[in-house]
Amino acid sequence: MKKFFFDCGTRDLTASLGIFVLRVSIGLMMLLGHGLDKIKAFGTKKDAFPVPDLFPLKYMTPPISMMATISAEVVAAGLLIIGLATRPAAFVLSFTMVIAAFQIHHSDPFLVKEKALLYLAAVVTVLLTGAGSWSLDATLCKEKRRRW
Repeated sequence: MKKFFFDCGTRDLTASLGIFVLRVSIGLMMLLGHGLDKIKAFGTKKDAFPVPDLFPLKYMTPPISMMATISAEVVAAGLLIIGLATRPAAFVLSFTMVIAAFQIHHSDPFLVKEKALLYLAAVVTVLLTGAGSWSLDATLCKEKRRRW
């Protein structure tokens, strides 16, 4: 289980630097640009927040839907920034962006969906590559043998 949650992926220095920049920039943009704004507007938007029309999610109330979105955009983005449990955090954020792009903004023009799709592409990249060697995952899961 530790291997799944804390595997940092590549340990190549140049690739790890690129992943670090991507991971931190996406995490900060999600946290500061979306998560904190939703926390500030929770009182006014909680009753009108959209609920996805997808089987288990469609039974949520708008405040629960907003709290789930906030937890993904704040907690998962924070984990992405520090590089802890990066792959599960990237999965949660990618699921949130799929819901945002294809459920919440399904009837909007492409330029409105574009932001969610760009976040989705970046987070899926982090999901596939891992956190890199400049992360807490790398310090928690030290490998004895060299990865090929």
